Amino acid sequence: MTLEVEKRAAKSGRADSLVIFVHGYGADGHDLIGLADPLAEHLPNTTFLSPHAPNPCTMSPMGREWFPIPMIDNSSVEQMRAGMQASVARFNEWMDAEFVAEGITPDRTVLVGFSQGTMMSLHVGPRRAHQLAGIVGFSGRLLEPETLAAEAVTKPPVLLVHGDMDMVVPPSDMPKAEVALKDASFDVQTHVSHGTGHGIAPDGLGLALQFIQNWL
Repeated sequence: MTLEVEKRAAKSGRADSLVIFVHGYGADGHDLIGLADPLAEHLPNTTFLSPHAPNPCTMSPMGREWFPIPMIDNSSVEQMRAGMQASVARFNEWMDAEFVAEGITPDRTVLVGFSQGTMMSLHVGPRRAHQLAGIVGFSGRLLEPETLAAEAVTKPPVLLVHGDMDMVVPPSDMPKAEVALKDASFDVQTHVSHGTGHGIAPDGLGLALQFIQNWL
């Protein structure tokens, strides 16, 4: 089963890399695809994809979710885990199909997640057989950090960005993720966007661009 996706073709018309945006809980693929516009000016040979999560969001029927969140929607931990496992499988199948369709390999692909999309990206990326070029995670957290070292098959470089005024996902989740990733021998960079809530500030986006340019 595939995922519906928003797409911005490479500005140059000659794509040699992919950036995949992974949106947060209650949003959809439209939420992040607009970031392609400023990034494309500096990444002319990059195609940007922003898939819609497979499930309608319980708390925001117009949006989507990758998996339920018990503290928000009163789902059980079992439902959360089952939902995440199903979405991880769907997301991996979708990526595999896109690599073939676009003619671009994983080592030329960066995942850019926001909030729940960061959780998905940090879980999926290291468990894929072929290493991605990198992972950027805004305003998220690393789920099941205790399993990372044992389950990581590849170790793409990671950039984590978090606003210090985030009232949705605590800023303290970023150093926790950093420690777990470094303990598992990942190359990790972090940045705090001062005065920023649960969102993506210009300084964070600028660093993400530098990171993407560096690893592509």
